[in-house]
Amino acid sequence: MMNARPTYRFLAACTASLVLLVLLATVVRAYRHRQEPAEPRIPVRLNETLTNATSDSLMPPGFDAKVREYMRYWALRGVSLSVMRNDSLLIAKGYGKADEGVQMQPGHILRIASVSKLVTAVGIMLLQEEGKLSLDDRVFGEDGLLNDSTFNAAIADSNYYKITVEQLLRHKGGFTRRGGDPMFSTRWIMMQNRLKTVPTAEQLVRIQLAQPVAFEPGTWQDYSNFGYLLLSMIIERLEGVPYEEFIRTRVLEPCGCVGFRTAGNYYKDKHPDEVRYYVQKDDQPVNEFNNSGRMVPRCYGGNNIEGLSGAGFWVASTPELALLVASIDGRPEVPDLLSPESVAAMTEYFDPDTYSLGWNDTKPTGEWTRTGTFAGTSALVKYYPDGECWIFVTNTSTYKGPGLAHFTAELFDTLRAEYADALPRRNLFYD
Repeated sequence: MMNARPTYRFLAACTASLVLLVLLATVVRAYRHRQEPAEPRIPVRLNETLTNATSDSLMPPGFDAKVREYMRYWALRGVSLSVMRNDSLLIAKGYGKADEGVQMQPGHILRIASVSKLVTAVGIMLLQEEGKLSLDDRVFGEDGLLNDSTFNAAIADSNYYKITVEQLLRHKGGFTRRGGDPMFSTRWIMMQNRLKTVPTAEQLVRIQLAQPVAFEPGTWQDYSNFGYLLLSMIIERLEGVPYEEFIRTRVLEPCGCVGFRTAGNYYKDKHPDEVRYYVQKDDQPVNEFNNSGRMVPRCYGGNNIEGLSGAGFWVASTPELALLVASIDGRPEVPDLLSPESVAAMTEYFDPDTYSLGWNDTKPTGEWTRTGTFAGTSALVKYYPDGECWIFVTNTSTYKGPGLAHFTAELFDTLRAEYADALPRRNLFYD
């Protein structure tokens, strides 16, 4: 009988060799995967692909009824609502009308008013990461970021030399709306300075610099649209391109937010996919912002929205707003545009009397809020500690003005309590 041991040894050697080859192949695949990571997923063009039909069949029973009840109570003509959880877009839906005879769809874009400040703050933080500025940098003076000779010559109060970038972001630059917000007082500024045309941003800055600040920078805070105009100008000076171009190419498009636009002042200026704006029924016509003497609807010509720049002139859909938030929230599911350090700085809580960077308010619990209000619109972005983000933008203003956001937040609380577990499990950013 033949000795079987050599055969067994041969088979054992072959098996060992095969195991080694498999292990080697596994290591090589893992190495290649580490060296050549998969390409990041590209979000779909949300404004072009999403319709109400995308969400209609999956809405929890009673959800739509509560939204429509809220709209009836506040006489809102149209609303756009998006809900995100853990960087996944669950719901994107329009309610009511976008324009006469046009149903609101999730792809419609709306004025987002001061939610624009969040966009501007992201641009500033990006420049800080690139080493092009520091939040401690001075804004005016010979060493300031806006050190134009005409600005320096106009300065009437040495406190202007103390203003820093961070103080502008936190509304602590010394500017106040008492006696009139310079960004919403165009007619009066024209009359006081005997101007025949609407002042440019540079003219407006020189006019403001000729006035003393309302308080020493950094010692107090007062909400300031003018401060965010200055931040927009800082971006332009550092980058050598218009603010809008920088934000579009360096902030929005890298996030997949390709549908953001800048607002016009009149209905004739609206974008093809933009809504019509409405004021409350009893709102009376007002003087046109450019001192023409004409009476106009407050939402169309009452203010120079185009001149707000990064303080308030962006127009966007709620799904793309959700995608922007997903790109700056520190969560891993959607790649962040900013570093974890910048995200932490923007959402850091200090005390109830300190504005956050770009956000209106951030709480130690991890809740972040950003609001925006114009004649004809109200916007609320609310990010919750559990990873949900609810965004609600209207094309109608109410007599409550900025106060409507409080009631919208209560609506969010009601909907979250009743329907959180019933929301669809999906991700419209990519599906």
